[in-house]
Amino acid sequence: MNTQDTPEGAFAKKFKGRLYGVMQWHDLDALWQGVYVAPEGWYASLSGTEPAQQTLAADALKEFVGEVDALLRREHEEKYCGIVYADDLKQPSFIKIYDPHNLGSSCGVHAGAHPPRWVLSKQLPEAIVDSAPLPGSRKRWWQAIFS
Repeated sequence: MNTQDTPEGAFAKKFKGRLYGVMQWHDLDALWQGVYVAPEGWYASLSGTEPAQQTLAADALKEFVGEVDALLRREHEEKYCGIVYADDLKQPSFIKIYDPHNLGSSCGVHAGAHPPRWVLSKQLPEAIVDSAPLPGSRKRWWQAIFS
């Protein structure tokens, strides 16, 4: 997160706050339905890049969710999800999505836990600092969705 000496914003509070894990793939389907019910006002963020300043249009949100869902199901080699976290599983406003190829400790209990690759939020994003280099494939994937 941005470590400036400014009061902690709504995004930072959600980022550091309590989130619930999405353990099963059918639970992820239900989470996405909660996103689609209220498609207005969502921001999509990629760690290690400049934070978004504009909310997504409903069609861009649907495309992002569809693409990230497909990526997770294709590349996360488990029978369960377990790498998506949300503030509310039925009516989410903040979602952390971890990269299947850079998991480390997604639960954040270990010192030096790394950030999620993507965040969907209804709060204006702040920079998500990530000391790991952003793979070119992920950068291209992101640009393909939002170009």
